[in-house]
Amino acid sequence: MAARKTNLTTMDDIARLAKVSKPTVSRAFKDSPLVKPATKDRILAIARRHGYSVNSNAQKLRTNRTQTVAVVMHLPQQSTEHGSAPFFFQLLNDVARGLWVRRHDLLLCSPESDDAYSYEVMISSKRADGIIFLGQGPGDKWLKDLSRTSVPFVVWGAVDARSSYCTVGSDNKKGGVLAGQRFMEMGREHVLFVGNRSHPEMEQRRQGLESAMKPASKMQIIDLEIPDFTFETGRTAMTGYLAHKHAPFDAIFAGSDAVAMGVVVALLDAKLRVPEDVSVIGYNDLPIAQYFQRPLTTIRQDTYQAGSLLVEKLFQIFDGGKPPSTTVPTEIVIRQT
Repeated sequence: MAARKTNLTTMDDIARLAKVSKPTVSRAFKDSPLVKPATKDRILAIARRHGYSVNSNAQKLRTNRTQTVAVVMHLPQQSTEHGSAPFFFQLLNDVARGLWVRRHDLLLCSPESDDAYSYEVMISSKRADGIIFLGQGPGDKWLKDLSRTSVPFVVWGAVDARSSYCTVGSDNKKGGVLAGQRFMEMGREHVLFVGNRSHPEMEQRRQGLESAMKPASKMQIIDLEIPDFTFETGRTAMTGYLAHKHAPFDAIFAGSDAVAMGVVVALLDAKLRVPEDVSVIGYNDLPIAQYFQRPLTTIRQDTYQAGSLLVEKLFQIFDGGKPPSTTVPTEIVIRQT
């Protein structure tokens, strides 16, 4: 006759049935890598069979932690639609996955006023244990101020070795180098950089482009500054540039895919051929880039790795560590522009 199922109320009961120590049971419930997968599976199976569930509220009281991480979508100011949003939501998904693996909740927040005090209050009032900022904006004084407090946080943005806080970011300079090398292979000589260099990430991409083109003395860079990174901004800026007959160009490196797609539409409207007359490279490799009317050549960022690193480094800070900033690789995806 099968043993009758009984509800277990303590970790000691689970440990006795699984023939392991109580700390091992605790680690298994936290998905700790210190517990072998087979042991973890056996412990969780016993817990399910006997109706045991972790009292998360009691756990939070014991550890004085909320088991929650705030994610602040610090999107740049936009005059129209949020052109950067698709990439940031892609990154947000990968951050959420990393937190789920660690059994932590995600608190999605709109940006507070850019001063350290508001984020200190967020942590001291136990709304969250730490913060992941997605985006820096054009200035990071508020982040430098925040780094002088006890608030645990990490940032997605432009990695700078001189920075006082931990940043995970794309290898923007390498992305610019890859774009410049591609233009050189195609024999292009006049490259229009469409971006906003007040943003550190954009400036790094511009620097990479310039460094790749230096060996070719004939190649020149022309800057077209834009206020934000939307499709409509790219289209409007390109239309205006063509109408005023500014310096000629035969290649365009855009600061984002959304801008690049707006640029392509403006070029086609002006009866210019892409890529025969003008080559275009974007940045981010948004899912829509490969399905655009001219599948977009672009620089890909690894959001899966970036999301994992942002979570990992925040947890290192929770444990008292001071993790270094890190870049994730970039690669060029060659399509039809």
